[in-house]
Amino acid sequence: MDIIVFYLVKALNIYSYALIIYILMSWFPNARESAIGQFLTRICEPYLEPFRRIIPPLGIIDISPIVAIIALNFASMGLVQLTYWF
Repeated sequence: MDIIVFYLVKALNIYSYALIIYILMSWFPNARESAIGQFLTRICEPYLEPFRRIIPPLGIIDISPIVAIIALNFASMGLVQLTYWF
């Protein structure tokens, strides 16, 4: 059970890094049109979309990705705490 949770937490960490890279790509022109940008769009946008519906952008600043990353961190901490209970 511990090994499964270990790999799930690692996968969530890798996904949060992918989200950070996707967010940083918005600072560079035409970065999201590259092959890596299109791949990250396909894997990151479905997760970010519900957060964008709840938290609309404040002018040109979009804080929903920050909330999404915090939610991923809470999920990984919750998985770790579940292993201590069982």
